[in-house]
Amino acid sequence: MVNDVTHADVEYGGTERPKHLVPLRVYFAVFAALMTLTALTVFAAMQDLGPFNTVVALVIACTKAVLVVLYFMHVRYSTKLTWAVIAGGVFWLLLLLLMTLSDYITRGPGWLHFG
Repeated sequence: MVNDVTHADVEYGGTERPKHLVPLRVYFAVFAALMTLTALTVFAAMQDLGPFNTVVALVIACTKAVLVVLYFMHVRYSTKLTWAVIAGGVFWLLLLLLMTLSDYITRGPGWLHFG
């Protein structure tokens, strides 16, 4: 009998993983979205939105980061283990930010100034 075990069978436990091919139009669309969001960031920075300047900038930055992680880092097509690792990293980042903000909140009124 011929040994028909492939390298992919050994590496992935007997089943060959389906390969993903991302069309170039997806990359160009994501790139266009990133450029648009960058222009929006510049536009928002020149506007006086009061206390929402930081919020708008953070929302745009988070959107850009999600696009980069999903498409350019191929996380969208990765295994559930990769998603779990990324979710753990985001969880710890949010926990760190929450603990840092709790320090600012306990400083009392007057620490937050706009303008």
